[in-house]
Amino acid sequence: MNRSEILKRAREVLRVEAKGIASVVERLDESFVEAVETLHACAGKVVVTGVGKSGLICRKIAATLASTGTPSFFLHSADGVHGDLGMVMRNDVILALSNSGETEEILKLLPHFKLHRLKLIAMTGRPDSALAKAADVVLNVAVEEEACPLGLAPTASTTAALAMGDALAVVLLQKRGFKEEDFAMRHPGGILGRRLLLRVQDLMHQGDEIPLVGEETRMKEALFEITSKRLGVTGVVDPEGTLVGVITDGDLRRGLERKGDIFQLSAKEMMTPKPKTIPAETLAAEAVAVMEQYMITSLFVLEDGSHRPVGIIHLHDLLKAGIVS
Repeated sequence: MNRSEILKRAREVLRVEAKGIASVVERLDESFVEAVETLHACAGKVVVTGVGKSGLICRKIAATLASTGTPSFFLHSADGVHGDLGMVMRNDVILALSNSGETEEILKLLPHFKLHRLKLIAMTGRPDSALAKAADVVLNVAVEEEACPLGLAPTASTTAALAMGDALAVVLLQKRGFKEEDFAMRHPGGILGRRLLLRVQDLMHQGDEIPLVGEETRMKEALFEITSKRLGVTGVVDPEGTLVGVITDGDLRRGLERKGDIFQLSAKEMMTPKPKTIPAETLAAEAVAVMEQYMITSLFVLEDGSHRPVGIIHLHDLLKAGIVS
């Protein structure tokens, strides 16, 4: 195959798969609504089962359901007939995938599902199959043709099944009122989870790590505080411990340009008054937004109901935590 033939064939594959999904969209009816209601009412878990390529799609559907508020797990049908049925409980709902609807391993599980009166949703390309006839709800995911030129490898059919699984998960997500915070709770290790769960108080420097000097502190000592704490800034507090200003690396450079010898000046004479601050319980992602808005790299964190600093958060802390990508 030359370059143009490769591209031509790839486009044909994508068109066939898109056509398959489009045909599923056109057939969508009350069976889908019934499937959603059945899954939403499930008091246990959704057990997604299949084998082969359908089994791989099952894994994805189960994972998507679980991460979007519908407790779910994958049961390989072959393992089910060899002991793994012990994972299936009385209040569970079964979602079985088989394009032919005649997969032997799935059919062997049907008597067990019936014995325990488990609701069965079948996702199949043959609504007249044995699996479909045994199901309480049938989702028809038939496609006219596979993208495979031999008509053998599951391609368009598995794509259609995967899309139907996504449709179920997304509709259930909205029906449950699932929010970003709920998603984050299930993804604490991901970027979204960190952005929606981590707060300023989780990342800020505290105690002796906070760079602070008094208003009358000489700039020589203030410079040592900035250097030793390695945050490029120091806060300036009044005798009551209230934050009244900050001195940054930028303030030092500007002071040297304008005033020459700054080391005999007091911190109060050099500081920038009314610095930007942030509450400890604020989401770390909001701290990033404040820094971007005011083009600064650090924020002092204030005690609740007062202007006393209890911490400081730097842009490097947010980068290290993965809040800034």
